[in-house]
Amino acid sequence: MDTLQVVLGIIYVIVCIGLILTVFLQESKSKGLGALTGDSSDTFYGKTKKRTKDAVLARLSVVFAISFAILSMVLYLLTGRGI
Repeated sequence: MDTLQVVLGIIYVIVCIGLILTVFLQESKSKGLGALTGDSSDTFYGKTKKRTKDAVLARLSVVFAISFAILSMVLYLLTGRGI
């Protein structure tokens, strides 16, 4: 294996783990059965804090997803299968 392939492979694994973690850490967009409990986190401060955390996680997941796609194509081409 070429050194570049090894380095990109390690970065690829890190990006994959980052993508998985950011998707898992995001809260669901629908309340589901949580609406039945009368959750009191719908205050102004709770909403503002949650939006910023969710916005950061959403941006991170987009960055990781784009990086994942680009690295997938680059690694495919470097292995010689794409030529």
